[in-house]
Amino acid sequence: MDALVGAILIGLPALWLVAMAAYAYRDAARHGMNPRKWAAISLVVPFFGFFAYLFERDERDYDPREDPYARGAYNVHETRGDDAKAEQASREGRDRRTGRNDGQA
Repeated sequence: MDALVGAILIGLPALWLVAMAAYAYRDAARHGMNPRKWAAISLVVPFFGFFAYLFERDERDYDPREDPYARGAYNVHETRGDDAKAEQASREGRDRRTGRNDGQA
């Protein structure tokens, strides 16, 4: 009975870690990443390393042409219109209160 409990408590999590490392190893090569590095990170840093690999892999596939928010093409609700104008002014370097550029006094 103790062997069965030990196998479940130790063997099953170890099997999951090895499976995540194996997936990272095989998948990293397909995405042009270093497979040994990501397999080691996935194995040594449980769960966080594997999810870090998944997030890093997704960042490599980013295409701004497919991102609907990259060019500011989004709708603002009319109750939030003032916030959008203030945000645009801060991006353009203007003071929110006066509307002047930062270089002007």
